[in-house]
Amino acid sequence: MPADSERAGVPSLPRTYRPLGPRIVATVLVAGLAIVCAMAWIGFDDATRAKFTVFQKLTMAFFALAILVCVHALTRSRVTARTDRLVVVNGYRRRELAWAQVVAVRMPPGAPWASLDLADGSEIPAMGIQGSDGGRAKTAVRDLRRLVAELS
Repeated sequence: MPADSERAGVPSLPRTYRPLGPRIVATVLVAGLAIVCAMAWIGFDDATRAKFTVFQKLTMAFFALAILVCVHALTRSRVTARTDRLVVVNGYRRRELAWAQVVAVRMPPGAPWASLDLADGSEIPAMGIQGSDGGRAKTAVRDLRRLVAELS
């Protein structure tokens, strides 16, 4: 007799789905931007570097921090399926849903990410499952649909 974790295609829990493509793009973007800025600063002669005021340097540091905060928000998106609930993290917002609240999981062709239809008639995005991930996204949606059917 199969264990509970081996039920007809239902994934074992807990299970976390994270987007791969956006994390790769974010890493390359941040690394590339840091390299370009560092090389530009190194390329300046001493006279040009001396012209930068403390306020200008702090402004650049502020923008660098703002970029890191935005990239971090995008890369921390995830969907975690647990036996008792579904946790959806989109950016810096976290929602915990009981399985009974989730009616359906949808990701139409061309959609940027999956969405969850809730029992109260509302819909929330599940940005942890990105359409740009192709087969990974399809598998994640299929898994979540099985879990909704099993646990709701």
